[in-house]
Amino acid sequence: MAVLLAALVVDQATKWIIINWVMVPPRVIPITGFFNLVLGWNTGVSFGMFSTSSVWALVFLSAVIMVALFMWLTRAQSTLQAAAIGLILGGATGNVIDRLIIGGVTDFLDFYVGDWHWPSFNTADIFIVCGAALLLLVDFRSSAKPVRHQRP
Repeated sequence: MAVLLAALVVDQATKWIIINWVMVPPRVIPITGFFNLVLGWNTGVSFGMFSTSSVWALVFLSAVIMVALFMWLTRAQSTLQAAAIGLILGGATGNVIDRLIIGGVTDFLDFYVGDWHWPSFNTADIFIVCGAALLLLVDFRSSAKPVRHQRP
């Protein structure tokens, strides 16, 4: 639960800082030769897919997934698994809050190579991806352990 709450607080705080302080007025802020801060709102899901979908449909779908993840969290088999699920839930909750309050998810991280830009994203997306990767790692680690058999 602590990881979930920490991820949610960090996500909402970074979005608030970007909207209310950094991006006043909205603009592109070059940081490095491959990274900018930008301000955008994603009304769809990953990479803007389904952007014509109803906000309420996306919130409902997210809520169903979040309930399933929360049930999994209550049955987590290790602290690492619980942390991974907490990261996913914290990020997902942050994005749902954006959809409910703003009508879309606040995105502000823009990575690029030359003229090719990865779709902008936010800290919630980072938490979701890192949590999913950690879940895979936990599963891989637990399935790679040798099974010990007792001798009769």
